[in-house]
Amino acid sequence: MTIGVLGGGQLGRMIALAGYTLGQRFVFLDPGAESSAGHVGNLRVGAYDDEERLSELARKSDVVTYEFENVPVGSARFLNELVRVYPPPRALEVSQDRLDEKAFFASLGIPTAGFAAISSKEDLDRAVAKLGLPAVLKTRRFGYDGKGQWVLRTAEDVDHAWEALGAASLVLEAFVPFEREMSILAVRSTRGETRFYPLVENEHRDGILRVSYPKSDAWTADLQARAEEHAGRILTALDYVGVLAMELFITGDQLVANEMAPRVHNSGHWTIEGAETSQFENHVRAILGMPLGSTRMIGCSAMINAIGKLPSRDEVLAVEGAHLHAYGKEGAPGRKVGHVTVRAETRKELREKIEKLLPIVDPGGKPPT
Repeated sequence: MTIGVLGGGQLGRMIALAGYTLGQRFVFLDPGAESSAGHVGNLRVGAYDDEERLSELARKSDVVTYEFENVPVGSARFLNELVRVYPPPRALEVSQDRLDEKAFFASLGIPTAGFAAISSKEDLDRAVAKLGLPAVLKTRRFGYDGKGQWVLRTAEDVDHAWEALGAASLVLEAFVPFEREMSILAVRSTRGETRFYPLVENEHRDGILRVSYPKSDAWTADLQARAEEHAGRILTALDYVGVLAMELFITGDQLVANEMAPRVHNSGHWTIEGAETSQFENHVRAILGMPLGSTRMIGCSAMINAIGKLPSRDEVLAVEGAHLHAYGKEGAPGRKVGHVTVRAETRKELREKIEKLLPIVDPGGKPPT
């Protein structure tokens, strides 16, 4: 079969690399002629809202998916009239608006930080009085890797943030004094079969994910069960198909939902070498209605992002159990250009390997405890 993909970045590239082992073909639609997925599949260059290009993608595809959540919902709906689109466009719609996303979580009984819609300075002042400081002011749409967010700690911050972000539709969220940042990946097939990967602890710096570490010492069977319950409610409510990522905070004994991503996710890259079936292969299996693969973790593993520039290939590969994944992208500040996965038999051995790799891949980074 041929799988169409909206988006030609590294996630689409890795979906294709996983799908080729299952005998599938791929065609991508992306505005950029140099998109890295074009190295591994048929890249069609065009805007995401170009109906002629979308119709061409539908004609060439048996099923269409997308690799990032800022694809226009209207484009996904247009395609869905011509060919099956997974995850469903409704999932895309919910995830694109932070206010709608928080309201959706609340409607399912999933704990979130307190939140309020902001469309004027008066709204902001009332919300700050209700939710208190610190708080986080965010654009409702198009924010990722820390973009479109402002932490408010003082009344002066409130004024500065409004000047910076006030032209946009906003949401104010109460600050969560979290102890750990976690994520869970779930996958559901067209058959309704559902699997979950182990909870992952994530370390961010400058708003960008740096290290992901599944089953860290914060993991418990209770946390895993609660995370699976939350993600499972979302899968059911949306009649979801494909991989879903849900980002969570641990604060005390609470597991608080932050946001969701209706796609394969950066915090799941460890699964390429570290799980029985990678998130990318399971995504392909899910949207094609194949049986899902085991999500069991193999030994201990972690993922380190390469931000800005690729590390020395030879230095990375000299660490036993390390695997370099280069995305074929030009380096630039703050840009994800690759990642390293590393495996070990024990957590002690894994930590030793991470400590060797961090100065090579992400100087200044530290592994989750």
